[in-house]
Amino acid sequence: MSTLIPVVLSGGSGTRLWPLSREKYPKQLLPLVGDQTMLQETVARLDGIDGLGEPILVCNEEHRFAVAEQLRLLGKQGQILLEPCGRNTAPALTLAALWARRGGEDPVLVVMPADHVILDGATFRDAVHRAAALAEQGLAVTFGITPDCPETGYGYIQQGEPSARDPHAFALRRFVEKPDRDTAEAYLAAGDYLWNSGIFVMQASTWLTALAACRSDILDACTKALAAVSQDGDFVRVAREVFAQCPSDSIDYAVMERLSAGGNGSPQAVVIPLSAGWSDVGAWDALWKVLAKCDAGNATRGDVLLEGCANTLAVSESRLVACVGLSDVVVVETDDAVLVAHHSATQDVKKIVDRLKAEKRTVAQWHRKVHRPWGWYDGVDCGERFQVKRICVKPGAALSLQMHHHRAEHWIVVTGTARVTKGEEVFLVTENQSTYIPLGVRHRLENPGIVPLEMIEVQSGSYLGEDDIVRFEDTYGRG
Repeated sequence: MSTLIPVVLSGGSGTRLWPLSREKYPKQLLPLVGDQTMLQETVARLDGIDGLGEPILVCNEEHRFAVAEQLRLLGKQGQILLEPCGRNTAPALTLAALWARRGGEDPVLVVMPADHVILDGATFRDAVHRAAALAEQGLAVTFGITPDCPETGYGYIQQGEPSARDPHAFALRRFVEKPDRDTAEAYLAAGDYLWNSGIFVMQASTWLTALAACRSDILDACTKALAAVSQDGDFVRVAREVFAQCPSDSIDYAVMERLSAGGNGSPQAVVIPLSAGWSDVGAWDALWKVLAKCDAGNATRGDVLLEGCANTLAVSESRLVACVGLSDVVVVETDDAVLVAHHSATQDVKKIVDRLKAEKRTVAQWHRKVHRPWGWYDGVDCGERFQVKRICVKPGAALSLQMHHHRAEHWIVVTGTARVTKGEEVFLVTENQSTYIPLGVRHRLENPGIVPLEMIEVQSGSYLGEDDIVRFEDTYGRG
């Protein structure tokens, strides 16, 4: 059997699960269902299958450090391909397929979005094993989720006759868009429509052959972008300007819709029905459906008290949330925003995010706690000419050697030891000690110890934006 390569597509923008998910830290990077993040659960989903190779992850360049850290915490090695700009799933898969074939191998790719939930992992792995056998015969395989309600938030796949190669697989007759309620009810009654999972299994060569026939312009652009590839630590970087010219299209539109019955030299596409507790967690009501609930249908995370509530999802990130007499409602609290929505309106959360972006409010993009490759910082307080941050630096990590034009900084060490570069001086600052970095002075903060360094930073000056950073040296390749 060919090597099986998980290909994890991590390009989500984080709009429908706001305020927990943000553009700069979208839902796949969050632990929404279990202790692991959705990305980690996806990467580990195929563990235990024979012949499993190292995963290939395709992600937005802005998320690269978080993705690398989450892969490291899983104890896994893998390749992280960076998209300098979003071009949808077809170019992302093409980069992965070309990279997988760079040494002449032709592995079977299991293509999975990083932000989906599958509760029954054993059933899913059995289905993947069956799909991989078909993929080795040159077929393009997708999974269709057996519907249990007339869902209007998913696209559908209509299945045809059973495949002669596997009675559990069916010819892929057609893809259809998200339907209205009446159409969805008709699909459910017909019995031959499945929800479109967005998960695909095929050999790398099968995808590239099909793409050459259907969208050679995407294949050409991705091939050229990889021809000028560079590797930077954990990351594989493609040529930014070339990839920016690549057409944007999805796997479904670019290829799968055109394959259906095969012919004309194109691979044949088949669909395998799957019942494994799948959800794309596309909105808060979808998350509520997959979470464990009490007898009254309530699901909670964090410090939550409910009284007289039914079918309610309540999430607390930073303080007590108390709900009284609510039904079919979602309440989500973070340290800088609160969302309250009826289950029937959760798809409209995106409209709130669009308004926040139009008003240029950073709460659409960033959490108060911002993750960096060296650790994180939390914006505790701010005023007209000051800002207070809580900073945590990982053992052995260092911030860039930098300078600010418009602000000075006061550092107070709470836990651990800091190595501080200030101008020509280099010295240690230990717990309960502090130092001052004047405006315009080159400086660097490092953690030379084996425990996290925690400190309070007080910034003061005429401008406190994150873009007031001039970097002279940086371990993480940031300009």
